[in-house]
Amino acid sequence: YVAEFRSQLSGIVAEETYRQELTSTSRLSNSLLVNPPRILKSDLLLIKPGDADRYVELRDVFEKDGEPVRDREARLEALLGDPSGTAGGRIADIIAESAKHNIGGIQRNINTPLMALQFLDAESQPRFRFRHVDKHKPVFKDERDKAINDTPVFRVSTEMWTIEYQERDRRTVIRQPNGRDLPAHGRFWINPSTGAVLISELILDGGGVIATVTVSYQSEPLMGFLVPIEMRETYIRPGERISGHAVYSKFRPIRK
Repeated sequence: YVAEFRSQLSGIVAEETYRQELTSTSRLSNSLLVNPPRILKSDLLLIKPGDADRYVELRDVFEKDGEPVRDREARLEALLGDPSGTAGGRIADIIAESAKHNIGGIQRNINTPLMALQFLDAESQPRFRFRHVDKHKPVFKDERDKAINDTPVFRVSTEMWTIEYQERDRRTVIRQPNGRDLPAHGRFWINPSTGAVLISELILDGGGVIATVTVSYQSEPLMGFLVPIEMRETYIRPGERISGHAVYSKFRPIRK
């Protein structure tokens, strides 16, 4: 399912509206400081450069807090049509440029909706231990789950399998900024009749930060298949909490 899904979504661009909020603790008074939220608007694209062997999620920020950060020229189309073999380097530059707009002091690059799906790739599965824990609707047991359950797009009416996963190999897929391993764990909620991933959850706990990213997938009538519709995330370390909420709309094929 994931292989076919990536093939379907490749070359489809979506508009992302991404709200980030930062709460920090004052060192002097120990009181909470709530900072103004940051709202980013971006083009989001799944792309496989000609000089690469895997897909890359590309977030290209064009607006921050209502102000343009660049001309919204068709540079994504230019990347797809680049025959020079240098697209990979240009993509890395765009990703680095867009990451500079993230709020807070926690360095992160997992805040893209399809990140967890790579764990279901055939070549990645042996790195993980999977466990089938429930055949029914999502089971929400704690405050983290309650926040998800209170969101309409994370409720589904169909029967689902809940699959827990835990990364067990060294040289983990996601690494800490210093290069150390950062094992991933979490859950997938999967339609057993089609294999479709309806909800994904990614949890990382290392380097003093606990990160949780949860994504809901729903049908997009114009596309004819499921697409990521909403992403919710939290990053917590002593003195700092970052929360994010992204919604995706205006899905459209991108012209080469």
